[in-house]
Amino acid sequence: MVFGMYPGIFNLKSYSQKEKYLREMTSSYLYKDVLELSYIKNSSKISNLLKLIALQIGSEVSVFELGKNLGLSHETVSSYIDLLEQSFIVFRLNGFSRNLRKEVSKRSKIYFWDLGIRNSLIDNHSLFNSRNDIGILWENFIIAERIKYLAYKQQYGSSYFWRTYTGAEIDYVEERQGELYAYEIKYGKEISKAPLSWIENYGSHFKCITKNNFWEFVT
Repeated sequence: MVFGMYPGIFNLKSYSQKEKYLREMTSSYLYKDVLELSYIKNSSKISNLLKLIALQIGSEVSVFELGKNLGLSHETVSSYIDLLEQSFIVFRLNGFSRNLRKEVSKRSKIYFWDLGIRNSLIDNHSLFNSRNDIGILWENFIIAERIKYLAYKQQYGSSYFWRTYTGAEIDYVEERQGELYAYEIKYGKEISKAPLSWIENYGSHFKCITKNNFWEFVT
């Protein structure tokens, strides 16, 4: 969750070697290969966009707000995010809804496929126990690995988050074979039951994923 899971990382022993490797990866892969192949001239804008996204993982993202902060149109921001998705740098979760008025469905959450790249973008490779973003790193890690696992097992479906305007929320929702499965992701305290509004509308398929039962979850 600090240095990511690129194969080259596991051959390096020291902190400084890993940090250097990730900085070089970020520079050569993101700002050279991706941008040059896509003919994007203003690399600073997409660099700043990535940094904003990196600081907002686990939160709902508005392309209009991102565009306002960057001085770009929301159409341009959307096209940049599409490019980053196609390049397997980030992925989006949309809000799950059955068209109930109280459900948030027009915004997305954006996560990184590799957290080493994310941490490099914000210049933060602090050791795990000294970080203040452990919760969102854990959430990103679990969701990304879960989606990879489902793809590897060829268990096809759709992935979402869920939130209502009244504040009820679930971190991750899967829809597979007509069934819904809800997961709350917490690094610390375990949650024993789903929000009442979820149970009333969709049933009680629910599990809390903590640092102690993740492996039971994926097997």
